[in-house]
Amino acid sequence: MVVAQYLLSFREVLEAALLSAIILAFLVKSGRQAMVRYAWYGILAAVGVSIALGAVIWSAFGVLSEASQKLFEGIAALVAVSVLTSMIFWMALKGRLLKSEIERRVESVVTQGAIMGLAVVTFILVFREGLETVLFLTPFLVSEPASTLVGAVLGVGMGSALAYGIFRMGLKLDLRKFFFLTSILLVLVAGGLLGLGIHELIEYAETQGVGVGWFGSDAYDLGLFGGDLDAGIPPDPWHHKGAIGSVFAVLFGYAAKAEWARVIAHGAYLAIALPLIVIVYRKPEWVARLGRMFQAAKAVRAVPESPR
Repeated sequence: MVVAQYLLSFREVLEAALLSAIILAFLVKSGRQAMVRYAWYGILAAVGVSIALGAVIWSAFGVLSEASQKLFEGIAALVAVSVLTSMIFWMALKGRLLKSEIERRVESVVTQGAIMGLAVVTFILVFREGLETVLFLTPFLVSEPASTLVGAVLGVGMGSALAYGIFRMGLKLDLRKFFFLTSILLVLVAGGLLGLGIHELIEYAETQGVGVGWFGSDAYDLGLFGGDLDAGIPPDPWHHKGAIGSVFAVLFGYAAKAEWARVIAHGAYLAIALPLIVIVYRKPEWVARLGRMFQAAKAVRAVPESPR
């Protein structure tokens, strides 16, 4: 299935395209058309480096032993979850101010006449999205390379088309509501990735003769047949490798059998992340109030005590 890969690529490419469009539109609006090409240098360089990084990671994975591949998949999944989660909440908190902050940074660079500095700023902004895309897709790429490539291509195409429609054709879209809905889906995907990473690390520990005790025992087993590719026997449709189960697997982290550690981590992540993302988007005044309280407490701590 390509659902998770498509969603991740679509969201990241849309963000990168929107960032690029903000920079290009600002340069044109401020009468600096001559500098547009330097912004494009940064954009194209970021895309090229991101693709090269993905190729390097894929090549490195191919030479690893089977046990090391499990370790790699587990670590890659956990890293992807941490970066994905931070990205989701960063966009939720900073999204409303993103356009003004980017324009301020670009204005600062071009005012100083640092033409190559413009290319560097653009490169950093776009490459960050490219790096995140590579990190998010790596756990899927190592296990489902064909599906991941298809999902990535579809995501890149749709994300670029939507960004073009917004900035060139005047397409009306409530970006905050859009990012809220996609953030909910990405939290669900991240929860599944967390469970997958823990599963792979448990399997790696077993190959090394390291027991994890009760945490590595099965929390449940639905008893569904996983298929036999060598014999050409397809899996049960409801198995996480089957036609129906695979959809739930990529979107919700569903598995026909799961260890206690996987179930606990997955459930705890969703129990914390889902309410928080709803609060950040739906109750921004709460977040603002907490921010003011934090700043006030920080200011109080910074006041030196008067000498006795």
